This record gives sequence, C-alpha cells and structure tokens, in this order.
Amino acid sequence: MESLLNYFENIPTLHRSLLLVGGITLFWLLEGILPLFSFNYNKWKHSWPNFFFTITTIIINFALAFLLLKTADWVTTNDFGIINWLPDMPLGLYVILGVLLLDFIGAYLAHYTEHKIGVLWMVHLVHHTDHNVDTTTANRHHPLESVIRFIFTLAGVFVIGTPIGIVMLYQSMSLIFTQLTHANIKLPKRVDKILSYLLVSPDMHKIHHHHVLPYTDSNYGNIFSIWDRIFGTFTTLDRTKIVYGVDTFPNEAENSSLKHLLKQPFHKYRKPISKIINK
Repeated sequence: MESLLNYFENIPTLHRSLLLVGGITLFWLLEGILPLFSFNYNKWKHSWPNFFFTITTIIINFALAFLLLKTADWVTTNDFGIINWLPDMPLGLYVILGVLLLDFIGAYLAHYTEHKIGVLWMVHLVHHTDHNVDTTTANRHHPLESVIRFIFTLAGVFVIGTPIGIVMLYQSMSLIFTQLTHANIKLPKRVDKILSYLLVSPDMHKIHHHHVLPYTDSNYGNIFSIWDRIFGTFTTLDRTKIVYGVDTFPNEAENSSLKHLLKQPFHKYRKPISKIINK
C-alpha cells in the first residue's frame, strides 16, 4: 500500500493522460462489442462537443491544481482533517477511508447539490442533455461546472485531511469509473446488480440519465453506491425503459450543438414537468 501511495504522490502527467485516453479507447471499443443501445448516430460527430468539454475540464483542473497540492500539503503538515483526527489505523484502512470520504464530498455531495439548487442545475444540465450517452459523455461538463466540482473536491481535501497521494489515487479511480458507468455497454444483469451493492454499476448510473423525475434525481454516486443507499437516493429501473436527455430541454439538435451547450447554463430555469413512475 505504501508503494501504491508513493506512486500516486508522484504520478507522471503522461500516466494520467494514458489513463484518460486509454480508458476512452477501451470503452469505445467495448461499446461496439457489447452495446446496451443501438444508437443511430455518427459516433465521431456526437463525440465532438463531449471531447471539447473534456479538454476544458483538463485545462481548468490543471490551472487550479496548485491549490489542490497546497491544501493537501497543508493538512498533512498540520495533521488536520477527519482522517488525521481518528485513532491510528493501518495504512490500508487510512487510504480506503480517505477515498471513500473524498467520493462523498467531492462527488456525491457535489452532484446532489447541483440537482437541488436551480442555478447549479442549469450549469449541470449540459451533462444531462446528451441524448446518446456513451463513454465520451463522462466528461461532458460545462467549464463552469468544472470549477464548481473543483471547489467541492478542494473542500473535501481540506475537511477530510487527505494527502496528495490519496487525492491522485481517488481522481484516477474516478476517471475510470465515470468512463465505465457512462459507456454504452451491457453487462449481464446479475453481474451489474451484484456490482451495484458496493460500486456504481453502468445500469445504476444510466438510470440517473433517464429523462424524467424522479429518476434524474437519484443514483448520484460516482464510485461507491453506498452513499445513495445510505441517504435514500438509490433507485432501480429496467434498463430497457431508459430514455436519455432532459424532458424540459428536449431539442436534440440544440443539445448536440457546442454553441448552444455553452449558452445552456444561462437559459431561464425550466421547472420539471413530469414525475412519472414508469418501472
């Protein structure tokens, strides 16, 4: 565990880039072999705005990375934060607890908040208005959302007290999981269900992308499904009934246009029009 932590403390930029590109490539290929839905779309054309937002996310995270490093160094030096205030524990447990809590504050809590506050929902909307969810959708976040998510991650590092090695380990895991859970792939139902008891499975997250409430406001988890189960936001739906998009922004042409997506957060808020239970 110590060698793993040392690796992620000094993980080369090249290795992080390979995780991103390698993950997209792997799941892109698997989508052609084990597709969940047979999309009638030009995959490269569909991917263009998603790749654009992936690049802007990378740029923003890179530009602000020094804040993450400074904060992680400070909490480590000053023995500050939840995991540093607990009694001594094995390194493995220390790392697992740090990753779990980062997933809660930096992902679940951030995601939940974005759905519950109107102005933040309009920013997050860009991620939900993809009508053909695939692995490229994973990082389809408006630049404003990238900043919001970074703030939550920074707050998580400060409150939890995670050293930079755990932060980099978590972010690497998060990258792969988001690519997996958005990928248009079909796991055996039993495998997916068993996986979802602890981790966010592809089917579990696809429900979150269903176009109507209450499903859109459920299954917020990023890596671990336990947060949804603990806080009562876990739900199920037959995957064959999933329809992607958002009912209040149904125009697929606009939702595929980079120009419109960049302006989407500045639209007037539209109140959800349906709460259909259609299991």
